[in-house]
Amino acid sequence: MKHLILGNPEGNRVAFFQQALERQGEPPARVVAWLDFLRDPTALEQEPDAPLFLRLDATGKNFDVERALLRRGGHPDPDRFREQRGLITDPRRAHDGFLSALRDVDTVLARRPSWVMLNPVADVAELFDKRITSARWAALGVPVPEALHGITTRAQLDAALGDDDRVFIKLSCGSSAGCLAVYARGGPMHTTIEQTDDGWFNTRQVQLVRDARRIDALLGFLFAQGSQVERAVSKAKLDGAFFDCRVLCIDAEPQFVVVRQNRHPITNIHLGGWRGDLEKLKSLVPPDAWQAAMHTCRTVARLYRALHVGIDLLFEPGFTGHRVLEANAFGDLFPGLERDGMNMYEWEIRAARSRMPSPNTA
Repeated sequence: MKHLILGNPEGNRVAFFQQALERQGEPPARVVAWLDFLRDPTALEQEPDAPLFLRLDATGKNFDVERALLRRGGHPDPDRFREQRGLITDPRRAHDGFLSALRDVDTVLARRPSWVMLNPVADVAELFDKRITSARWAALGVPVPEALHGITTRAQLDAALGDDDRVFIKLSCGSSAGCLAVYARGGPMHTTIEQTDDGWFNTRQVQLVRDARRIDALLGFLFAQGSQVERAVSKAKLDGAFFDCRVLCIDAEPQFVVVRQNRHPITNIHLGGWRGDLEKLKSLVPPDAWQAAMHTCRTVARLYRALHVGIDLLFEPGFTGHRVLEANAFGDLFPGLERDGMNMYEWEIRAARSRMPSPNTA
């Protein structure tokens, strides 16, 4: 069955997926560039209404796409931004543009009813809003960090915190630890953001900010863009370093677990972290605690029809408790990781075959 990808043709994600198709004996996917689609949604309709798999891929790491999303989201002058490494433009408007583009995908799908969507638009939209997912999961009894609602100023935040409390402040539509801060009442604050004369930037290292004016500015920026504020939960350590896990569920079943470690609680690998030893971790976690954590991941993944969902999971000290931190609609990029001789994309391709329409329904 054919595959069609809406993605950035020059990106690693598309290249890795094409390689996986070849290894699985499948023909290469046709790729429609996000930039072309944003300019003309009919670019996705060159394929006829015949069975195929449509895969949405991430829009990131293409600055022309970023500007096109800003324009879609109502930014008055997106062309004033010049590409600079780590530049934060206007995340809220870029996200509004992304939601607008997803609606256009749905419009196309209505005219192509025989296409099989591997990551449905509604799932992608929900998974990109941490406020929605946190509230939904908590209501279902999924263990998540406690969210603090209605916080829009530093004064409100300080009033909600005890002396020993810390909170994570995350851009509600962010990913990859972009636009993230860890705050305790009165400061200081750890963050992945810095402000320069050229604007706001995501850095590739976690900074400690002590200056009260800088803290005020950073919090003001995050609150204005729309943020999820949640109480920090202590993370267990492995070999003396903090860790959490990315659990990739494929067809709602945990198939890959990546241990992410760092010297500080922000464990993203691109921020100085590293992959930890999964087998060593599993030897330390009581079997029933491990099974309970995997059951939680299944519970979250089953809320969505997406072929894959990347779930960020922490274990608390002692390994007996766990929490789901967030989930990612595009959380399957871990080059070099294999299981049973296949990488993540090959597992997804194999799982997708079960969604192929039968001949009498195609």
